[in-house]
Amino acid sequence: MVATHSPILLAVPGARILQMDADGEIEQVGYDEADPVTLTRGFLDNPQRFLHHLFADDE
Repeated sequence: MVATHSPILLAVPGARILQMDADGEIEQVGYDEADPVTLTRGFLDNPQRFLHHLFADDE
């Protein structure tokens, strides 16, 4: 058993991906539905959407 946030490790053939939802329930999800995969794809599609939070001026 391995716990990871790596989309690369989640792609290992035969991997069983378990994910905890906001209510603390654990469910099995497919690779394309796994949070690390969707977040990585979102970042790669539009890095500025994520990075502006890091570089925004605090007012």
